[in-house]
Amino acid sequence: MHKIVVLDRDTIAPEVQVRRPSFPHEWVEHARTSASEVMERAKDATIIINNKVDLRADTLAQLPNLKLIAIAATGTDCVDKKAAAAQGIPTVNIRGYAKATVPEHTFALLLSLARSIVPYRAEVLEGAWQAAQQFCFFTNPIVDLAGRRLGIVGAGVLGSQVAGIARAFGMDVVFYDPMAKPGTAGVVSLDELIETSHAITLHCPLTDETRGMLDMAAFRRMKNRPIIINTARGGLIMEEDLEVALDEGLVSAAGLDVTLPEPPAPDSAFMRLARRRNVICTPHIAWASLEAQQALADQLIDNIENFVAGRPSNVVSPD
Repeated sequence: MHKIVVLDRDTIAPEVQVRRPSFPHEWVEHARTSASEVMERAKDATIIINNKVDLRADTLAQLPNLKLIAIAATGTDCVDKKAAAAQGIPTVNIRGYAKATVPEHTFALLLSLARSIVPYRAEVLEGAWQAAQQFCFFTNPIVDLAGRRLGIVGAGVLGSQVAGIARAFGMDVVFYDPMAKPGTAGVVSLDELIETSHAITLHCPLTDETRGMLDMAAFRRMKNRPIIINTARGGLIMEEDLEVALDEGLVSAAGLDVTLPEPPAPDSAFMRLARRRNVICTPHIAWASLEAQQALADQLIDNIENFVAGRPSNVVSPD
């Protein structure tokens, strides 16, 4: 009988139903697990369900009963997949569940920033409308998205969904994606995307090649003072450089849903950015509509049942 240990159940909302697998099993669930608690909790597990708890080579080497690591997310950075594969332990993940929620959150940020929704709301509450003594007032810039260029880094499912929404708003869309085939329509160089876009949104993985891709050098090449949106991974943007870019007017606004580490330190660049009136920061919840979370939970258990049935699904390459 399998022993299934859930290391961080609190990374899925409490109202989301995580069904129990159909095969005989023991289920042990923990709200969250610190690094010092992993070994004691996972020592007898045959299947680990995990989202963000680090499982490195030294830990995996001490888990001789482990047969499967089921990640309750798409990203698998928390697992040393090569070490797991060397022990014959596959890692499986969740795919395709966020194709509505992340693009919608992306556009919620983009629209809010383009129309200065947050600062105008704050000023209404502060009494600025009464002080203006007329039917409206103009203290923050408002720009239309129609006719402007949206540069999308990453032409996968999420980037493509964002492009569809952008086109419905009348935006010109270009992509940068090193994995795209040469000559693919709408794909441009990263330099061209940076230099010509009025808004830039990131939908790519964090790799050695993409880490820090938006840094001071990139910001200084931006000719249209773009709005920057990041719902992908925190390490893609050098946040201290973004502070300078906002101060110098190289970037007009930013919407950030991710950072490194998470949660951010109180004195971090992310938290300083969050206090600006032309920045909106959200706590890594672009993926987290209730519909998407339920789809994630269902796929998570499907992956486990498929593995036990001998037809594993969503196995992640160790490379």
